[in-house]
Amino acid sequence: MVLTACVLASSMAFIDGTALPVVLPILRADFGADLASVQWVLNGYMLALASLILIGGALADVYGKARMLVVGCVLFGLASAACALAPSPAWLITARVVQGAAAAIITPASLALVGATYPRAERNRAIGVWAAASALTTAGGPVLGGWLPETFGWPSVFWINPPLALLAVGVLLVSAGRDDLIQRRFDGIGAAILALALGTLTWALSQIGPNQTRAAANAPAQSVTVLTIVAGFGILGFAVYALWERRSEHPMTPPRLVENRTFLGLNFATLMIYTGISIVFFLLPFDLVDRRALSSTDAGLAFLPFTLGVGLLSSVFGGLADKIGTRTMLIAGPAGAALAYVWLALGHKESLMLGVIVPMTLLGLSFAVLVTPLTASVMSSVDQTDEGLASGINNAASRIAQLAGAALAAGTASFESGYEVGLAVAAATSICGAFTAAIIAMPADTKADGSGGV
Repeated sequence: MVLTACVLASSMAFIDGTALPVVLPILRADFGADLASVQWVLNGYMLALASLILIGGALADVYGKARMLVVGCVLFGLASAACALAPSPAWLITARVVQGAAAAIITPASLALVGATYPRAERNRAIGVWAAASALTTAGGPVLGGWLPETFGWPSVFWINPPLALLAVGVLLVSAGRDDLIQRRFDGIGAAILALALGTLTWALSQIGPNQTRAAANAPAQSVTVLTIVAGFGILGFAVYALWERRSEHPMTPPRLVENRTFLGLNFATLMIYTGISIVFFLLPFDLVDRRALSSTDAGLAFLPFTLGVGLLSSVFGGLADKIGTRTMLIAGPAGAALAYVWLALGHKESLMLGVIVPMTLLGLSFAVLVTPLTASVMSSVDQTDEGLASGINNAASRIAQLAGAALAAGTASFESGYEVGLAVAAATSICGAFTAAIIAMPADTKADGSGGV
């Protein structure tokens, strides 16, 4: 029952992350907004999520995983209702920021609660079930994002969350046992420094995309200078955070995680791989709707090969990873994804079947190869006492990747061949992820338990 509640809770955040890109063309038309404003419907959520997700993991360790998961679900449900009732882009963006803050609690707390509920002999399989459900809901987001708005209007994408939140809270209140709390104080100062650093850096990334106001002004160099300064402050914030953590008696990020090269390498690979997929998930819906003139439902269905590939084949390749090891899978997955991106670019003017459906099938196959070994490797690279925070760090990497991918995709959209340029960037980041996986040392006890996850 606890596992079910964790799956329900985390599915809200994962569905929201991939359903909204398909809805963006409808939102842009409904509100009469420009691309830069619509981009903030994604970026506001990602900014809050990326800035606060490490804090969410630490809060779960200090104040209780089940308790914080309940708080996150209630907040996410209320924010989703506010999104559905939004009368303006500003209202919607504000509610999305609150959603992101709630998701920053839900995502690490749900995975950490699964790990704390099951004994070590059963934990990997339970985490695999959570990860498989997360992968399936992530992959199914574009389909829902296409069908629901066209059938019931765009608010329906947000109305699916409050019932899920209510059900998850009810199950947790009935079934979750007493939390085993870590006896340490919460590092409030470190949390504030980290949130400021992450928020500043992710805001700078979000401004990379085209802005009609900036484009009208003849000062591109000034804009670049401002963004460089802001990004510099973000990087400086990380340096200040590192110094504070060395002095703090209760550091939020234990030094052993920073010194764990395998863990750091896996998170860098996560950053690269999910930057690539985020670029594609941002660019493809606009190409399908604006250039190929598909309905939003048909555009969502174009993602179905990816959905089916990840949802149905992850267990098959998870079993194969048990036999041949995770390194081969972590190289083959992103390499196959890079090939799919190149295929999408070369098939831009081809038929829908050859230019979209076939490469999306290859992309689904590639991520089915990838997701289980990546989840298993990250969780196996740290001690049990660090799994909650490790989950927060890995999720922060993937969320920052989503923000960076959306920003890079919006930036390449200003080029004449922006679609092809964006896909080339996506292919390059995926190859970088494959190369990182090839050179890092995998944990010896990594088990791919036959389930998929992200």
